[in-house]
Amino acid sequence: MTKETVRQRLLELADDKYREFHSGLLPGIDNILGVRVPDLRKLAKEIAKGDWETFLAENNREWYENDMLQGLVTASARMDFEKRLALIREFIPRINNWAVCDVFCGSLKETKKHMEEMWEFLQPYLKSREEYEIRFGVVMLLSHFAEEAYLERAFAAFDSIVSEAYYVRMAAAWAVSVYFVHFPEESMAYLKHNQLDDWTFNKAIQKITESYRVDKETKDILRKMKRKI
Repeated sequence: MTKETVRQRLLELADDKYREFHSGLLPGIDNILGVRVPDLRKLAKEIAKGDWETFLAENNREWYENDMLQGLVTASARMDFEKRLALIREFIPRINNWAVCDVFCGSLKETKKHMEEMWEFLQPYLKSREEYEIRFGVVMLLSHFAEEAYLERAFAAFDSIVSEAYYVRMAAAWAVSVYFVHFPEESMAYLKHNQLDDWTFNKAIQKITESYRVDKETKDILRKMKRKI
């Protein structure tokens, strides 16, 4: 599939009403065409069946959707894991919003086959000072590492984050809430002894208490733990 063919496909799939809606969720991103994620996934699947390497090399940043496709093809095309890690490393600097970050992270399904290798790969990003590098690391943890074997390491990673960036703090709060749903006892112990900043801690409590998978008694306990800011 040529670069021009991809461009025409994106134009055909564009929806003005969706563009207006999605633009409201991504402040500061002004090149949204308006293609829905399921349609982008289908297009990425077609690209991945062909000369995907040429696509990744030539794909520009004309639209937000070009970044989405870059991530989706990087995550789904057939290749060995070392090659994928190299392409992930190349792609991360293109991430400049939460949507591209989160869709990309959720699409890296091969992580489950290479947990330790991916864990090591994520460490520099979790320790970064760049907003979307950190968010990438955190969303990868909540997407693929909410498992008993990684609990202590994940909690330590959340504690070590140094950032006042909104999308980093939101990701950390979201991650803690996901871990709480899967491992309530261990996560409660973590919440009683953690190093999260006050805003992130309170946001995590809020997200947990909004979950339908947490009982009322536990929610009452958590609400009393909120910090005064």
